[in-house]
Amino acid sequence: MSTHIQKLYHSIGEISERLNLEPHVLRYWETEFPMLAPRKNRSGRRAYTDEDLRLLERIQHLLKEDKYTIEGARQVLERESGASADVDRERLIELRRFLTELRSSLD
Repeated sequence: MSTHIQKLYHSIGEISERLNLEPHVLRYWETEFPMLAPRKNRSGRRAYTDEDLRLLERIQHLLKEDKYTIEGARQVLERESGASADVDRERLIELRRFLTELRSSLD
């Protein structure tokens, strides 16, 4: 019986191998895409999460498949993250409205 343990963090070597990119490309992308900020351990080595990996895959797709420039890809990612923030804000407003109504009905 084998159990599969999922890693929480991946090294830059693992990520570069998985994406077929050189590590210096990943380090460069960190300087160009502010939303890409992998944690660093005590010795300063990058520790990428699965979320970081998904973002890197998105960046790679925008640059290689969709042929965006780095600036264009950054703008797409900023728009996408802004859109999700708007959705979150709307959900919070709805939740606040509901809680306010609930509180007033309890009075």
